[in-house]
Amino acid sequence: MTSNRPYLLRAIHEWILDNHCTPHLMVDANAEGVDVPQKHVKDGKIVLNIGPSAVEGLRIGNDEVSFLARFSGVSQLVAIPMHAVLAIYARENGRGMMFGEDEGKPDPDDDNTPEPPTRPSLKVVK
Repeated sequence: MTSNRPYLLRAIHEWILDNHCTPHLMVDANAEGVDVPQKHVKDGKIVLNIGPSAVEGLRIGNDEVSFLARFSGVSQLVAIPMHAVLAIYARENGRGMMFGEDEGKPDPDDDNTPEPPTRPSLKVVK
């Protein structure tokens, strides 16, 4: 089965907005494929405001979260692979969801290629 992380992320993001709060993502900034401004990283993690007033073009896809945001007045495209998202929560009250660091990471042994069907072997019985 595919990871449930993107589905939960989209649902909790909508829930936070419906409750008039500001959604924030906590991201593992050292994870492979993460493109965030490194000068804002602390202890290998970065917290990003993904509220509508803070980002433009937010896309929470099945493989990554991407958006355009300003850091120190400079616009930057941010791309976060889904496995690097550690948590989504509301700034105002901290309510949301944390994800395990290994949960949702692509399995290097799993190439998602289905096994070819094996042909039945028949024998002539006399």
